[in-house]
Amino acid sequence: MAACMNRVFFSLVLLASLATGSFGQDGKAQGADQAEQVESLRILLITSGCCHDYDFQTRAMQLALEKRGVSATWDIVSEGGTGTSAQIGLYDKATWAEGYDLVIHNECFANTTDADYIRRITDAHRQGVNAVVIHCAMHTYRSAEIDDWRQFLGVTSRRHEHKSHYPIEVVDAEHQIMAGFPSGYRSALDELYIIEKVWPKTKVLATSVSEKTGEKHPVMWTNHFGKCRVFGTTYGHSNETFQDEVFLKALTNGFLWAAGRLESK
Repeated sequence: MAACMNRVFFSLVLLASLATGSFGQDGKAQGADQAEQVESLRILLITSGCCHDYDFQTRAMQLALEKRGVSATWDIVSEGGTGTSAQIGLYDKATWAEGYDLVIHNECFANTTDADYIRRITDAHRQGVNAVVIHCAMHTYRSAEIDDWRQFLGVTSRRHEHKSHYPIEVVDAEHQIMAGFPSGYRSALDELYIIEKVWPKTKVLATSVSEKTGEKHPVMWTNHFGKCRVFGTTYGHSNETFQDEVFLKALTNGFLWAAGRLESK
């Protein structure tokens, strides 16, 4: 019980630090970033499902934007339980994404297969609702026969390898999302997703190498799907990842790029 309480306290301290300052490579606080001149965002976060601490991840993302001085209004839909199959009532509404600058998909429902349901989601994005897709969003609807969700994501993945601290190689250092990303950086403890296919409109920003096969797999990318912009990352399994300042900076850059607040590339 004492060990559990210590872990909870440590996590709360780290989350609090995100709101007050940044971390360097040595983990020492360096002071809060200056507020960025960014128009306020209206964000819809879809989260829940199997396998992750979604409450912790949600708060970490909110605090990371706050730390950057970016104003945001968050609507959070956390439905469907902790299993691998669910249909969220929000998506029954034709106007489910109306009025949002950005929709973040951080849900994990691998065995939901209903084609009409999936297309109600992807059709809204195709019409111009910008998105960020995180980690298990890549395995959501992976049992479905249709490819609409995978085309929207920009990659196809059905499995992952073990957790490790994977080196992250920046492929496009000039892209705004990767600005300031350090060379030679290793991920927090996380899973490497095996990417079977990169869709034609996907631009790979960073890769990691499998420790089993030596093959490179995209871990951060952008995609254009219909009229919308998509930023994706396969990292995001562990709470440690959502305590990693380098990851959070790239992730929030992805928020801003997808929402049209950084120059599009």
